[in-house]
Amino acid sequence: MSAAGLDIRHFGTDDLAEIRQTLIALHAAAAGPDRDDDFKRKFPWFVDHWGGKDGFACVIAYDGAEPVGFAYGAPSDEGREWWREYLAEVPDRHRTFAYSELAVHPSWRGQGVSDALSRALFEDRPEDFVVLLVDVTHPRVQALYEGWGFRKIGERQPFPDSPVYAVMLAELPLK
Repeated sequence: MSAAGLDIRHFGTDDLAEIRQTLIALHAAAAGPDRDDDFKRKFPWFVDHWGGKDGFACVIAYDGAEPVGFAYGAPSDEGREWWREYLAEVPDRHRTFAYSELAVHPSWRGQGVSDALSRALFEDRPEDFVVLLVDVTHPRVQALYEGWGFRKIGERQPFPDSPVYAVMLAELPLK
């Protein structure tokens, strides 16, 4: 199946109670049954954290009644565009959407679901930029985002126990 046959639905903060378990289950499926890392265990906290932010936006792709992938994020707080510290020339525009998470069930990978989810999430966003973090040990994921117009502007380790991430930035709307 291709992503074209999927039903992509939009959700916000008020929908978190309804979609929370779907996000957690899809994330676990995407990570795989053999992967038992800290982020997988901490993921419910991240869902609650991001889902509680003003402007939280989430899209979930469904094949009939079955969820197959999701993407979510939220606008950054005005004046807290931390990504600016990585640029020699800082743009005048600053409104930023923080792209927090993307997960696709393994049986749906390679079919354009990630692209469809991301584009649906960014569609009609009022922000100027979108920023995300990608584990530097996942170059294929970084290349995927580069194919959508993101560029690596630096590296960051947001928590002492987290991996090092590539900081990636793109202008909205995506090309």
